[in-house]
Amino acid sequence: MFQDKVAVVTGGAKGIGKAIAEEFRREGARVCVIDLLPNDYFVGDLGDRAVLEAFAAKVLTDYGHVDYLINNALPLMKGIDTCTYEEFNYALRVGVTAPFYLAKLFAPHFAPGAAIVNISSSRDRMSQPRTESYTAAKGGISALTHALAVSLAGRVRVNSISPGWIDTDYTVYEGPDAVQQPAGRVGNPMDIANMVLYLCSDKAGFLTGENICIDGGMTRQMIYHNDFGWTLGVAPRG
Repeated sequence: MFQDKVAVVTGGAKGIGKAIAEEFRREGARVCVIDLLPNDYFVGDLGDRAVLEAFAAKVLTDYGHVDYLINNALPLMKGIDTCTYEEFNYALRVGVTAPFYLAKLFAPHFAPGAAIVNISSSRDRMSQPRTESYTAAKGGISALTHALAVSLAGRVRVNSISPGWIDTDYTVYEGPDAVQQPAGRVGNPMDIANMVLYLCSDKAGFLTGENICIDGGMTRQMIYHNDFGWTLGVAPRG
């Protein structure tokens, strides 16, 4: 299905990104990874404009076009109590600006049938304390998705995925960690990689501007204290 297609995967050296890159390779695609971590294509900081330009230039020199752009790189997660101005901006540069700028750099070079898939998070609609930089970046890439889908209409389909709890070590959980999820288990990177490849395939040809939340049903579950076995423990203050 993806034989000789060119797939760009940011943050593709580990975790979800690595699973996505490996699945594309298994299907015959030529994969261009950019990551801060060592990998076989391009090592660099997505928060740096010059790095993005050098990476895009290498991809186009090597292959001449792009079929799929997967914006997966992980932004910094820090909260309002410790996150500096510079750190917050860096999280947005990695999580929102880089996906925008790569889409812009590749825009004249997307092949017919091209697709962009942005990896957001279920935190684009719900939060834990002290996660502002990460959550803002994920909310931003979710909104960027439908903006790009409209701007690139007829040329590139653009969708996003919002993962919930994904254990990148493929740990199998039992007990409350699993049971609390309506799907009955914690997710793993293949749950996301499978959807990425589907969204890039012709089977998803009528799907654009959409966000798909893959979280085992957690964001659909209503929770009230003392209802259906749920209890809220309040930590003492001071």
